[in-house]
Amino acid sequence: MRREDIRNIAIIAHVDHGKTTLVDAMLWQSGIFRANQAVAERVMDSNDLEREKGITILAKNTSVDFQGVKINIVDTPGHADFGGEVERGLTMVDGVLLLVDAAEGPLPQSRFVLKKALERNLPAVVVINKIDRSDARAQEVLNEVYDLFIDLDAEEGQIDFPVLYTNAKKGTATLSLETPGETLLPLFEAILKTVPAPEYDETKPLQAWVTNLDYSDYVGRMAMCRVVNGSIKSAQELLLVQEGKQTKAKVTALQIFHGLERTDASEVGPGEICLLAGFPEVGIGDTFCDPLSPEALPRIRVDEPTLSMIFSTNVSPFAGQDGRFVTSRQIKERLEKESQRNVSVRIVFPPTGDQVEVMGRGELQLAILIETMRREGFELSVSRPKILTRLGEGGRVMEPMELVQVDCPEEFVGVVTQGLGTRRGRMLKMVNHGTGRVRMEWRVPSRGLIGFRTQFLTETRGTGILNHLFDGYEPWQGAIAGRITGALVSDRGGRATAYAIDHLQSRGQFFIPPGAPVYEGMVVGEHCRESDLDVNIVKEKHLTNMRASGSDDAARLVPPRQLSLEQHLEFLADDELLEVTPDNLRIRKKVLKQTDRYRDRPRKD
Repeated sequence: MRREDIRNIAIIAHVDHGKTTLVDAMLWQSGIFRANQAVAERVMDSNDLEREKGITILAKNTSVDFQGVKINIVDTPGHADFGGEVERGLTMVDGVLLLVDAAEGPLPQSRFVLKKALERNLPAVVVINKIDRSDARAQEVLNEVYDLFIDLDAEEGQIDFPVLYTNAKKGTATLSLETPGETLLPLFEAILKTVPAPEYDETKPLQAWVTNLDYSDYVGRMAMCRVVNGSIKSAQELLLVQEGKQTKAKVTALQIFHGLERTDASEVGPGEICLLAGFPEVGIGDTFCDPLSPEALPRIRVDEPTLSMIFSTNVSPFAGQDGRFVTSRQIKERLEKESQRNVSVRIVFPPTGDQVEVMGRGELQLAILIETMRREGFELSVSRPKILTRLGEGGRVMEPMELVQVDCPEEFVGVVTQGLGTRRGRMLKMVNHGTGRVRMEWRVPSRGLIGFRTQFLTETRGTGILNHLFDGYEPWQGAIAGRITGALVSDRGGRATAYAIDHLQSRGQFFIPPGAPVYEGMVVGEHCRESDLDVNIVKEKHLTNMRASGSDDAARLVPPRQLSLEQHLEFLADDELLEVTPDNLRIRKKVLKQTDRYRDRPRKD
């Protein structure tokens, strides 16, 4: 049977194609907000990091009412590193709304999310957004979308999708470019017509699939779940089925989504998405069942992680000065919570020692985790990211590959080709739309992209756009050169002086300003040559009674290079760690003492 008064849909797209802006317009036009209500732009991006970076990181739920039908909407991330959120979000819905930029067309993440939707046989509504852009090419983009569906082996019924042209900022949608849109009414009608109502079996007992976790200060951990069969009542006794374990308890709170609010419900029927409390040990992928006839649903499976980093306690000379949580026990507990909430992150705890291996989809995903912990008051050290290999047939080492899409001005094609070529990249396609910009597709080993983004932006003078997506495994591609420059390393502790920096500027570029505290083994800049150089950055000018012409000239310093967290991670070498505290980011050598580093380094024959 089908429940005709509900539709569940996920909005999927590449990053910055306008998903969250479109959800804003849908909420406004459905009457969720008062006419005079003050609402922030991109209201679904409620996380501080999301607002700062302008991207969606966590999948979130909302709902709107249209013609007596409740439409539950899941707003998903658009960045490939947060693909686990997309895969989890797709388990809650019966259809997808594929959003594509009218100028950029389908990009790597569009391919990834559409592939996952087609694997689950979810019908799609294609929305070509930003049709008001001066470089919009809506008809060409539509043809590219058809090519993408065919390339992903979509069935005939899946290719027969409705197409709408929208301007999410203005809140308009139209079925034809010749007829300007006025409201989002055509979009709501297309959703009701294309997305099927939730299907359920009347004869089956209760089955509810846990797809996300939340926390309330009043009722504790809450499970977000999709009711597949049966219904859940407030204060009802349920059986929670986990891997190798079953727990019986009562529902202490039951809520459903209405717009951006959560409202208490006495009963939730099949096809609905709800939140319930009363099970403190619930995890993603578990099933709520009827205690008298438990039938578990299959667990949520997501793609394997491709990258790992070592998290450990901060043991530098400045440890404990900024953070509130500094011990290995506190770091491990925080990472355990993250692994329960984020299905695409895996944590490996060693039997001894304070080092924890954290595995994820990409540098950005792990950088977001580090930044979140940092803002919560944690101090820790992290290693350089490394890729995760696997053994193939015949014992061959297989490494993860990335599909890389580059969009840059014509004059930078040569430097980009040279940069990716030295990183074992193979060009698959190059298209020139005649606008002065060229789009290229490459297949590059994942390890070849570690540290490449900063170099790419420098060589294209900030005008290039780089997107990449995991694209399977291939045999080991051979050696790839790492960072071509060495580091400037402080050889003693103290405070950096303008006098010392002025005399060392010819040696490279510095990361710290005068007056910054340093310690022995701390990386203070980038050397202009391949080798590391130990420098005395705390040297002061000796005062004498003698004066000479020109000796009192003021030091003319080049401003220090300010690195973001992602740039710090890209800069790291194998023998370095990143010291992360709530107030500071510092790169340091694993072995701090200069004499120990020189003794342990490999000797040349």
